[in-house]
Amino acid sequence: MTSPLHPPVSTGPPGRRAAALAVVVLLTGGCTVANSGAAADAGTVQIVLPEEPPTLEPCDASLTATGRVVRSNITEPLAERVPETGELEPKLATGWKRTSPTTWRFTLRKGVTFHDGTAFTAKDAAFSIDRTLDSGIECNVDGYVFGDSRITASAVDATTVEVTSKEPDPILPLRLSFVEMVPTSTDADSRVREPVGTGPYRIEKWNQGINLRLAQYGSYWGKAPDYKTALYTWRAEGSVRAAMVSSGEADVAVGLAPADGAGDHAVEYPNNETSYLRMDADKPPLDDIRVRKAINYAIDKKGLVASVFAGLGKPAGQLVPDGVTGYNPDIKSWPHDMKRAKSLIAAARADGVPVDTKITIIGRNGIYPKAAETMEVVQNELREAGLDVKVKMLDVNAWTEYLLRPFPKDAGPTLLQAQHGNQAGDAAFTMEQIYGSKGAQSSYGTPGLDRRIQRAEHAAGRERQARFAEALAYQSKKVVRDAVLAHMKSIIALAPDVSYKPDSASGDEMHLAEIHPAG
Repeated sequence: MTSPLHPPVSTGPPGRRAAALAVVVLLTGGCTVANSGAAADAGTVQIVLPEEPPTLEPCDASLTATGRVVRSNITEPLAERVPETGELEPKLATGWKRTSPTTWRFTLRKGVTFHDGTAFTAKDAAFSIDRTLDSGIECNVDGYVFGDSRITASAVDATTVEVTSKEPDPILPLRLSFVEMVPTSTDADSRVREPVGTGPYRIEKWNQGINLRLAQYGSYWGKAPDYKTALYTWRAEGSVRAAMVSSGEADVAVGLAPADGAGDHAVEYPNNETSYLRMDADKPPLDDIRVRKAINYAIDKKGLVASVFAGLGKPAGQLVPDGVTGYNPDIKSWPHDMKRAKSLIAAARADGVPVDTKITIIGRNGIYPKAAETMEVVQNELREAGLDVKVKMLDVNAWTEYLLRPFPKDAGPTLLQAQHGNQAGDAAFTMEQIYGSKGAQSSYGTPGLDRRIQRAEHAAGRERQARFAEALAYQSKKVVRDAVLAHMKSIIALAPDVSYKPDSASGDEMHLAEIHPAG
């Protein structure tokens, strides 16, 4: 039996609600407040998010807003990467082996059932893989993880599934760790809003625009989590999310900034996200590499990290962070050189490049703390360099239309505020989808970069590291498709009666089974 939902912070206007919460924080003097809201129902863990998930479709679980609710909570993959070691551990598969250069065979766990009571079999595994990669749904996981790879899956028997790639793929099991398993009864031709999975929690009720409640699945194959239910709510203001933990209305708040006032509840941790601006490099004036270089010189990355990001980051020159296969230590953050930026813009103008064309920064509300303020700083710097730039902030659904192919037509030249997290630990999950000519998130590519990416993807071991590092260097020097800003850190707030250790994957997937009552 579930308890009644706790009331919202306030039914008044957002500004009044934030002010009321600020008063609560001031009155408590930053001290721990009795967890009157969350502790009233010890069987429920309450999590407040920056935004409502746009969908719970498992094949879009590589999107942060979806993945942190779905992955290994509602649905599960065959194998799962351990963030601390980079190794794969069994999940719905108990083992796997390579039987030929292009074929891998997975042995499935017995006794697993879906939330509708049906047994999980190799037919479901093969269906889930085909649905994600070859159904026409255009899943984000497909473009992000598999790119142009051609994969087929077939059931050998009830507990064995065979997966074959057109080309040899040394990291195919790692790629498949991003495919969440669903039953064959799932719609194969369109996205589902509320999936059926095998995870420790099932969807109990989604009150769109208000909250989402998950309930523990009684027939879960693994160890039962500590909490019977999980309640997700969302508040756009970071200060409100932090205050909800302080006042006892939430146990966990994610996506916070230092200025949000989490106080002693705040836990800072390095994540795997890199913030950047994607340039439409095939549209004037962004089709001129001098303009793209000027944008990089104009943006003061160190200043952004020190001021707007409040130190929660490190200036970066590449999307791949240290610790990921392919990371190139020789690629440094572009120096801030406004004089050089202005010179490049002037040279392009003298050659007839239409540098006065209006460029739109497409921003996303809540993508990271102070997202709008960050784009305003960038806008001012680019205007100082001689470009005509405006900012258009969007919510996640509208912003996603610009992130994924096919991109909106007649949008003009744009800079897309984006953030990339390589939670898989291999540059293959960055390069093809973001920099390949046909990548799901790529606005521009070149034959030279495509060749380098493909060579790296077919390599293994040290050769794989060297080839991806070369591809990243080529992108940085010859293509300059992005303005990479910073490798990011995150802040999460935890109530005193909750124990959770965030890791580099926590921003993309927060496993409810890893949240425990403190003490």
